[in-house]
Amino acid sequence: MITREEYERREEEMLAPYAVRSGRSRGRVYPEEPCPFRACFQRDRDRIIHCEAFRRLEYKTQVFVNHEGDYYRTRLTHTLEVAQISRGLARTLRLNEDLAEAIALAHDLGHTPFGHRGETALNDLMTPYGGFEHNRQSYRVVTLIEKRYPDFPGLNLSIEVLEGIVKHASEYDSPDLKGLAIAAPRYPSLEAQVVNVGDEVAYMNHDLDDGLESGMLREEDLEDVRLWRETRTRVMKGSPGIRTRIAKYRTISRLIHTLVTDLQRETKRRIDALQIRDAESVAKTAEPLVAFSAEMVAATKELKDFLFAKLYRHYRVERMADKSTRILGALFNTYLNNPKVLPPSLERAIREEGNAARRVCDYIAGMTDRFALNEHAKLFDPNERV
Repeated sequence: MITREEYERREEEMLAPYAVRSGRSRGRVYPEEPCPFRACFQRDRDRIIHCEAFRRLEYKTQVFVNHEGDYYRTRLTHTLEVAQISRGLARTLRLNEDLAEAIALAHDLGHTPFGHRGETALNDLMTPYGGFEHNRQSYRVVTLIEKRYPDFPGLNLSIEVLEGIVKHASEYDSPDLKGLAIAAPRYPSLEAQVVNVGDEVAYMNHDLDDGLESGMLREEDLEDVRLWRETRTRVMKGSPGIRTRIAKYRTISRLIHTLVTDLQRETKRRIDALQIRDAESVAKTAEPLVAFSAEMVAATKELKDFLFAKLYRHYRVERMADKSTRILGALFNTYLNNPKVLPPSLERAIREEGNAARRVCDYIAGMTDRFALNEHAKLFDPNERV
């Protein structure tokens, strides 16, 4: 049998000097006896996968609401794709795969129903009460909201995973760290940075796939996007006469490979240029080490701008986003004005302990799309059974 000590010994031998080692973790908020056969980040990964918030990701929107079709990505499938890309990047760079995977699996636990527009709606509603930001909410989920252990709230994850969650930053993530004990002004680990860019690689490519499948994007329009056009050309030259649907899959697969290869090379160049020798050197840097090259940054910006204009602002997406804003607003105001319509345990907690707005916010943020839609119908449709 392989023991925890054996895993830790293998990490010391195989990982790069600037990778995070399980055996040198900064520990947990609540001390626990280590697991005899799992390294600490493996234990964190298992706790995340088995928690309620992780299961709910299956029915939370990425771009398309769940009832629009079985093909489209959800928060859960997006999370799994980010974890897969992050593990691959970490392996090639000789970083700690288990840490990268744990952060990736937890990075969206605090997302609201109805995607980023749901987050915007909830932040607007919570402006008088401290606002809402999904990285902070993910932190709340794993440190407070999940109730699975008798000796502590949350999941009691390791400090390195918590830091990776709360400092997750990408195109749609600007972490609000005010008031958090873990918000020291230091760059997160390379493993956390891998998840940041893995998130971008995943959403750019699966949104292309879903957008084409839905008909909201057209391949002829994508010919104006250099990164797609050049990748598609290479695919068609390698496989003349390939069927259209297979060509789409191969183009997206090749595009992921191109982005990941660029990330690996640019990250290695930055590590060498700055002479990064250990994990503490990573924390003291002034800019991300895991990043695209300047040329690829320009290419991905063109692709992101295309997706924003043609997909994220498509009238069908806008209609659902507008509907979701009204649904979340109606739920929030109803719950806040009349807590007696909430589940009895939550109503009792508000009555006895206060902080009604934040508790209502936690409740709504934890909803799946379909639960929010059903709850709205129960509260506002007179023909719906309550």
